[in-house]
Order: sequence, then C-alpha cells, then structure tokens
Amino acid sequence: MMAFVTQIARNRLAAFGGVMLVLLLLLCLITPWLPLVDPNITETANRLQPPLSEGHLLGTDALGRDILSRLLWGTRISLAVGIAASLVAAFLGSLIGIVAGYYGGRTDNTLMRGIDMLMAFPYILLALAIVAVLGPGLMNALYAIAIVNIPFFARNIRGVTVGIAHREFVDAARLSGKGHLRILASEILPNVLPVIVITLSTTVGWMILETAGLSFLGLGAQPPQADLGSMLGEGRKMMLNAPHVATLPGLVIFLLVMSINLLGDGIRDALDPRLKSGALSRPAPFTRIRRRRPPPAGPADDQALLAVEDLHTDFEVGRTTYRAVNGVSFSIRPNECLGLVGESGSGKSVTALSLLGLVASPPGMITGGRIALAGRDLLDMPHREIRRIRGKDVAYVFQDPLSTLHPLFRVGNQLVEAIQQHQPLNQSAARERAVSLLGQVRIPNPAQRAEQYPHQLSGGMRQRVGIAMALANDPRLIVADEPTTALDVTVQAQILSLIQSLREEKGSAVLFITHDFGVVSQVCDRVAVMYAGRIVEIGPTAEILDHPRHPYTRRLIDCVPRLGEPDNEPAAIPGLPPAANALPEGCAFAPRCDLAEDACRRGEIDLIATDADREVRCIKPLGLEARQGAMP
Repeated sequence: MMAFVTQIARNRLAAFGGVMLVLLLLLCLITPWLPLVDPNITETANRLQPPLSEGHLLGTDALGRDILSRLLWGTRISLAVGIAASLVAAFLGSLIGIVAGYYGGRTDNTLMRGIDMLMAFPYILLALAIVAVLGPGLMNALYAIAIVNIPFFARNIRGVTVGIAHREFVDAARLSGKGHLRILASEILPNVLPVIVITLSTTVGWMILETAGLSFLGLGAQPPQADLGSMLGEGRKMMLNAPHVATLPGLVIFLLVMSINLLGDGIRDALDPRLKSGALSRPAPFTRIRRRRPPPAGPADDQALLAVEDLHTDFEVGRTTYRAVNGVSFSIRPNECLGLVGESGSGKSVTALSLLGLVASPPGMITGGRIALAGRDLLDMPHREIRRIRGKDVAYVFQDPLSTLHPLFRVGNQLVEAIQQHQPLNQSAARERAVSLLGQVRIPNPAQRAEQYPHQLSGGMRQRVGIAMALANDPRLIVADEPTTALDVTVQAQILSLIQSLREEKGSAVLFITHDFGVVSQVCDRVAVMYAGRIVEIGPTAEILDHPRHPYTRRLIDCVPRLGEPDNEPAAIPGLPPAANALPEGCAFAPRCDLAEDACRRGEIDLIATDADREVRCIKPLGLEARQGAMP
C-alpha cells in the first residue's frame, strides 16, 4: 500500500489533485459541526450581498440565503450522488462485461447487443429521457447517470475478460474442478479489478459533472435543497448584477472535477503494470548516461570491431538501485561470433541493449564504461549519429519476432522501411531488395511472403524475417538475443545454420546471447559466461567447454542433457542468483558454490588471465593447479 501511495506522490499533478480532493472531502465531512447558517433560511432583506459581507463570508443569493453554507452542503450532495452513481454503474457494467466476456457465444451476443442499443442514443439525451419518465429529483438523476454510464464499464471490462478467459491459468482452474462462479470470483475478477478501479477513478469526476448538468436544467436537486448544479442554474440569471452567485459554485465544480481527474490519472499510472518500474514518464529515445566512474584508460584490442570496457548499467526505481551490468568488458573482432551465456537475469540482454542506448530510461541508466565501435566511443556520440548506426552498422535480432514485427504492416513493407531508412533507394528498388533478402534467409516464395502479415507466418518464418531485417543494410555487427529459444529443435537447427552461413557470406561479427551451451558449441568462436551482471569467464569455446575454469561455468555445462548417456543426469545448480539490488561482497556465486572459501566472500575479485586467451574471475580456477603442477 505504501508503495502505491509513493508512486502516486511521485506524480506531482496526481499529488496536487489528491491534496485538493482531501481538503474538499474534509470540509464536507466537518460541515455539520461548523457554525454555519441554515442553508435553506431565506432573508430577502439581505439578498445578493457581496462576498466578505458581515455575517456572510461569501455573500448571499437572490433569496438572502448564505452562499458559503449552501456551497458546503451542496458539495456534500454532489459528491454523494456522483460517487454513488459511479459505484452503481461500475458494479452493473463490470458484472455484464465479466459475464459476457467469460461465457461468450449467445450470452455475449445478447448482453452486448443490449449495451449497443444503449450506446446508440446520445448519453445526455438518454439521461434526460430517463429523468423525464421517472420525474425530476436527485435519486432519479442518480439512476439516469448510472444507467447511461453502464455501457462504458461493460465494454471495457468485457474486452479485458475476453483476453483472460482462455489463458492457461483459467484452463488449469477448470481442470482442477472449479465451477464457473468460483473461477469468476478467484481467477477472473482479481485480474480485471485493477481495470475497474482505473475506469472508476477516471469517471467519477465526469459523473459529478453530469449530475450538476441535470440539476442545472432543473431535473436534479429540487428547491429548497441545493447542490452545485442547481446553485449554478439559479445564479445564471444574475451574472450581470451579482456574478458571484454563479461564479462560486462554478469554481467549486471546477476544483472538484479537476482534482478527481488528476488523482484518477495518477491511480491509472500507478496500477498500470507497464509503469510499475517506477517511471511514470515516457522512456527516452536513448538511455540516459551519467558516468559515475571515469571511462577506462587501459589498452584496448586494436583489431576489435566492438570493444566494451568496464560497462555499468543500473536501474533506479525509487530509492533503490539495481546493478544489472556491473563492470562488463569484452571485445569482438570482424567476422567473429562471441557467445554471451548465463542464467536468466544475469545481465545478458541489458548488456546487449546498452550497446546502442536501447535500455528504457527511466529507470535504466549507463553509469560507467566505454563502448567503442571501430574505435569510436558510442557513449560520447550525439543521438543523431547513434540513430544512423542503429540498423545500419549494428543490427539486432530479438527473441520474439511476433512482438518486434508490426502486426498491422506487411513484412515486405517493414523491410522496405528498414532499407530506405539508411539507403537512398526508391520504392521499387527497395522492394526488390526486400524480396531478395527474404530469399537469402531461405524463405520459400519470397515475393508472396512479402505480402503477408506477421501473424500469417510460422514462428520460424517470422524469425527469418527478423534476420532478413537485421541484414537489410549489411551491418558490421549483429546482436542476436536468444533468437532460437522459442523455436522447436528442427527450426532452431535451421536458424543456427542460417546465421552461420550468412556470417561466412557477409563477414559480419555476431554477439550471440543464449543460455544453451549446445547452441554455443555450434556457432560461437569464443564464449563469455555472465553471472550477476559480471563476466566470470571468457575464452575460446572449445577450451571452455572441455576445461571450464570457473565453478559456475562447470555447473552450467553439467545442466546440459547429453544424448546417448542415460546415466549422466543433468545436475541442477542449488539456490538462486542474488538480487541485483543486494549483490554480495566478493564472488557473487560463492553462496551457491560447493568449493567456496572464506576468501571468496571478501573483497573485489578481478578477472585474471589463466592462459594466453582465457580469463576467469575466481581466486582458485579449476584445473589450473593440476596444469601448473605438471609443468617442469
């Protein structure tokens, strides 16, 4: 609860609206105990007194009634009616939406056609018609406002429920023997409740305004009872000689509705799962850079196409800092494939996204290091130059092509757009190039496939389109972030073979991110093993697979099943990786390592060279003592 309040408080407009609304609510709550004049007592001798008159702080109306007293009592009534109408509309509309979305079929058609009939009428005319049938009065105005807003809730909640009703956890609940009512109460309702709260918080102000509108027309509160709308309606006749009679209730309506809407927007942002990272603002086009550590000045690989040195990337969520990448260094030479291996959450993808400033900011931030592409530090380049490099010199292939390809555009058009962004080709030439690229990635009938949408292609086909898009501008470096994880083994083998052959044909370097050592052995020249945001071992693939130096590398390799060896069961690594906001001192793998000593848990442990082209972050590398003992 405190985290929720803190998130709202970080949004200044929402906090302002919340403070204003609390003040108005407090005034309404203490109104019965304030020394106020009876709001319905008339004193024609004191009619139309201006504000700050003796005995009448805000003046009087045409019948000599105290405006301050009528404002406070009228605000209580307007708030009560608006909130009550919102709750009634939310309950009935959500109930209809949940039932229609869950049961579907004839139930859905019947309920939603009734909702469509209500929506066919202009809502204010429908509200006027309902009040005309029921008669003027606050309760009838409440019923009218609630009825005309039921479709708004019903359609929103029905759309969310349809997306949830066929999810795996609902199927699991059915298989466990739960009935429809229990599923609706325990599985569907908790998932749509945030949407109901968000919708409710953003419509209360609007319903208060609608209630005031009906009272303004004389269909809501009836004399001598006052609410904000009826006071505004009475004061409109005296705008010239006593403008305060209409201005003051109008100002209260404005403050009340504005505060509710501002707070509602803040609640919507705080409950939106996409914004729970702590950032209520739109991510910047480039990751924020605030170097707390100076860039390294040590020697770099002169032959490297990409050289990453002491890279640090943090996520700042509130007052907590998560160190996702903590001093990563590696290099990739032209036409070389470097594998980046590690468990989920080890920092592989964040490292890859940091190369071209693609980490969402806020909350992400590059806090140190150097990223050199062909000798030029990317972190010192202006954003315009980085945009020219993205997709041209460095291209990405992501894990899920269905989420990276635009669902509303044909794949051929998306390839044409990627080509024309960096090459001065006309539409016809770019189209021909796009079809040629689809053919290069072994897609049959490329001209026909170019006219299809992403959802019309299989998973393997979509991944090939993603690879074709990465190759569109002949990049010097391709970053492949687990491109085969979601594919079956036959398609996976085809994609790996395709990447290998294209690397040989194009001469591009590849940064291949995966958690599968079997994939690493097939395509990578060298491999870097990551754990808790750091590289713990790096070297030639064959040597690391045959003779791992770090205990974590050995345990990862032991987790790989081996065909034809039924007695060799995969050995799981005990425990869990440390949280990025609470990294332990010393070796981060020490709590899970069966060889750990007290020295492993103290101080900084650096990468040390164990061979000419191998480095390991361990005080006692595996196999090193035996090798040194065998030396003369």
